[in-house]
Amino acid sequence: MQAGMAMGNLASAVGLRTEDAALVAALKAGSEEAFSVLIAEYSQPLYSLIARSLQDPADAADITQDVFIKVFRSVKSFHGDSSLRTWMYRIALHEASNQRRWWTRHKRQELTIDTPLGAQETDDGDEGLCLGATLRDGGCSPYDHAAQGEIKARVEDALRKLPEAYRTVVVLREIEGFAYEEIAEILDVPAGTVKSRLTRGRMALKEILVADGLGTVLMQRTEVAR
Repeated sequence: MQAGMAMGNLASAVGLRTEDAALVAALKAGSEEAFSVLIAEYSQPLYSLIARSLQDPADAADITQDVFIKVFRSVKSFHGDSSLRTWMYRIALHEASNQRRWWTRHKRQELTIDTPLGAQETDDGDEGLCLGATLRDGGCSPYDHAAQGEIKARVEDALRKLPEAYRTVVVLREIEGFAYEEIAEILDVPAGTVKSRLTRGRMALKEILVADGLGTVLMQRTEVAR
């Protein structure tokens, strides 16, 4: 596919694994139009993933920009062994992991005493948490929106209390909606490991939310969502 392909064709290629090659070919040819389509399609999902992966979400915008720079520079080495989406999420998690290591070494040393501290039935039969519904804006009334905002902030905080390995799998599965096989590709681990981490992550998150008084709220949301 030539670099000058129409915007409509580019847009239809994004997110469709069988047509990844069309967009990748345009990117490899240096098409600015293709790169613009890529940013429009993936900037918000990647930003959300990165923000939930960092200790300080304020760094998410810069890391997201770094991810797209790395994608632009590395796309010629992308050979289609996975979907374009999977490949980009893998890069995003790698950059977020690098940022977490930096934060552990440096950022914590900058904190002072005044720094503010920040079951749904699944296809494998496990009882999950209705995180997707909780963390999305459902277009509620102003009162409900305020309450939803408070719950969302507390759930986001609970997610950050999970060990990194569990948090990553929970976010990819419960919020981003990836299949187990896709998560396994992104993390380069067996599908069995993904399921094990997800089960443990759900249990740990549920314990945190129950301790924070949110367990009943999320269970009610789960019943509504069914």
